[in-house]
Amino acid sequence: MKRAYIKFRCSIYEKKLLKKRAERAGISLSEYCRGSAFGNTVVERLTDEQLECYKTLVQYKANFARIGNMFRKRNPKLADEVSQLAEEIRGHLYHFRK
Repeated sequence: MKRAYIKFRCSIYEKKLLKKRAERAGISLSEYCRGSAFGNTVVERLTDEQLECYKTLVQYKANFARIGNMFRKRNPKLADEVSQLAEEIRGHLYHFRK
């Protein structure tokens, strides 16, 4: 049970920003501040639009990997370019997960 209080001063803008970030993460302002103070990564929840983009990128990545596999035997340079693009997409997907 949490009974102790810690107070700190911040500007109105900083308070609004902290509240907004906590809201995006789906947690209270107190939980957000505690998590941040202890060095925990506070992950914001994805909006419906971001989630849809993520799903689309996952599908694109899979399709490019399949295309790369198809062309590997016929044109190794094309296969390398497609694989590189798939890796770039994988990198973007990794940032979504954070």
